[in-house]
Amino acid sequence: MAERIYYEPEPPKTEPDAHEALERLLQSLHAQGVLRFANDLVSAKTPVTQVLVEGLSKPGTLNAIQNLSIVLMALSRIEPSQFYKTVFAVTDALARIGAWQPDPDGEGHTAPGFTGAYKMLHDDALWQALTPLIEAMKAFSAGLERHVDKPISAFTGKPSTA
Repeated sequence: MAERIYYEPEPPKTEPDAHEALERLLQSLHAQGVLRFANDLVSAKTPVTQVLVEGLSKPGTLNAIQNLSIVLMALSRIEPSQFYKTVFAVTDALARIGAWQPDPDGEGHTAPGFTGAYKMLHDDALWQALTPLIEAMKAFSAGLERHVDKPISAFTGKPSTA
């Protein structure tokens, strides 16, 4: 009697293997012109470097890079939850400003007059709403009076070496 042959067929391929995926990626990069661009960029390294250095050495470019880094430094000091609340509060305020329409009859939004203004001075809800804005204006004004020679030194607290 013959012996039994054990044979397990390989499962069919459902996905391409690494070599096929790499070949497909390479073909796509070639078809889109990315490989030609990368090759030209590598071949022209001296002119490209010269253009980059000349572009980055202009005063306007340096100012833009420094200003962007200052914005990023300021954003790093703000907690994400506080930044979220602030951005969406500004968004809500702008939406309310854009949606406001005066009354067609001219009634309802009249000037309060002297006695109305006096009554507004005693409105606790109004003062609770205005107090954070007044404190923010005080902090903003103090910040504008602060002298800063080198922003990075002022931010880190380290003395400038230059």
